[in-house]
Amino acid sequence: MTRAVVTSGLLAAITLALALAEASAQQRTPQQPVQPQQAAAPQPGRAAQPVADAGSAVKDSDVVAKIGGSDVTAAEVRSAISFLDPRQQAALARDPALLSQTVRAILANRLAYKEALSKKWEEQPAVQAQIARVRESVIVDGYLKSVTAPPESYPSEAEVKAVYDANASALLLPRRFRLAQVLIALPKDADKDADEAARKKLAEALKKLKAPGADFGKLARELSEDPASAEREGELGWVGEPDLRPEIRSQVTGLAKGAVSEPVRLDDGWHVLKLLDTEAARQRTLAEVRDGLVQRLRAEKAEANRRAYVNELLKQSPPVLNEIALSRLIEAKTESR
Repeated sequence: MTRAVVTSGLLAAITLALALAEASAQQRTPQQPVQPQQAAAPQPGRAAQPVADAGSAVKDSDVVAKIGGSDVTAAEVRSAISFLDPRQQAALARDPALLSQTVRAILANRLAYKEALSKKWEEQPAVQAQIARVRESVIVDGYLKSVTAPPESYPSEAEVKAVYDANASALLLPRRFRLAQVLIALPKDADKDADEAARKKLAEALKKLKAPGADFGKLARELSEDPASAEREGELGWVGEPDLRPEIRSQVTGLAKGAVSEPVRLDDGWHVLKLLDTEAARQRTLAEVRDGLVQRLRAEKAEANRRAYVNELLKQSPPVLNEIALSRLIEAKTESR
């Protein structure tokens, strides 16, 4: 079952729901000085009518929703999710409500399909032509994948090691910093009174944060106006140096471990950071990147095999093209625009 056949409308619905949810979340979330490093741990989705017990693993055959006489199985939901990009999949994992919307999109797709069939929509010439094109594409794509897939033994360990050695510079993990912060909120368009009030709060916070023996975590809970990090005593976690905003990077890279930075003004307010720890840059080990290298090498090999196979087919049955007719076809199409 391919993306083109099954889920073009469904994917559009899911993607739109995710985009709207993401936009809404961005409006509610204070600006952070770093880019997130890891997605939150997956949470279980909400099923309309689950068959499996809540505490058991969900099998592909389990029914997670019903509409009329039609069931939606866990396998169908997983298949739909597999076509989303990693960012969208992470969003679904973080928010069970989005997973529920995905199931609703599947149900809506099912209803629309049933109605279309009842009106014999598939018998329309334009629809039949499109189905024929998709059918041909699915058959050809599946066949070529089957005849051009590299053998299971590819690549060998020696080939993987050679690629690893040749790409050593690209496999470098940058220096990382473990940071905590206190945020004194101040919108970019704040008026003079708000600015003065924020600066007063900032001065008081700095005095406490830089006092000998100050407990940064406790003070972050008390003073920070970023609820998310305040709950974690200001902790932002480990952040790679390239992922730091330039304004933050210039402060953090010069700090000693355990030191507190000078205030950094960003669009959402004043950030005061503490450097909790530093991890030096290092090269990823072969064990860390082996699976990714194998996947890349197999994909490249399959693509090379595909090109060679198609070229051989063309040699065996050379095509004859009417270049004049083709040029006229292109000209006619251009003029009709």
